[in-house]
Amino acid sequence: QVQLVESGGGLVQPGGSLRLSCAASRMTFSAYNMNWYRQAPGKQRELVAGITSRYTTNYGESVKDRFTVSRNNAKSTVYLQMNNLKPEDTAVYYCNAESSGISKWGQGTQVTVSS
Repeated sequence: QVQLVESGGGLVQPGGSLRLSCAASRMTFSAYNMNWYRQAPGKQRELVAGITSRYTTNYGESVKDRFTVSRNNAKSTVYLQMNNLKPEDTAVYYCNAESSGISKWGQGTQVTVSS
């Protein structure tokens, strides 16, 4: 069974940085498109950033120029570098793996941006 485990969340002050990691197992990691989503209380889950199996990246409008998604296929890990964090970035961040109609999710990691 595919397993995705996120880490790196926490409490950070506005303007600070965090790096999230998502370690994958029991899957051919290099074949999957990897995405980061987030869900704030009372809001719908939204796409934050994605990186395809061919390393093409895309970002949500609200995080462009602040967040960077990357992957290391040798470590079966996808990362989300988050800079200049804002209170509105507060949410549970989820890792998603997608390929050929198959979609798998991690359990999520909480990111709280507050002074």
